[in-house]
Amino acid sequence: MLRLLKFLFVLAVLIGSAVVGYAYLGDLSAEQSDVSQPVTLDGN
Repeated sequence: MLRLLKFLFVLAVLIGSAVVGYAYLGDLSAEQSDVSQPVTLDGN
């Protein structure tokens, strides 16, 4: 039972480090573009 818990812990650490590595090294930046939209103001 202890061997299974140790395996699951090591697996969780490896998966966590893979996600962190992908977040830092992967291209996760959002594309930027200019957005312009006309606005009609109701002046009372």
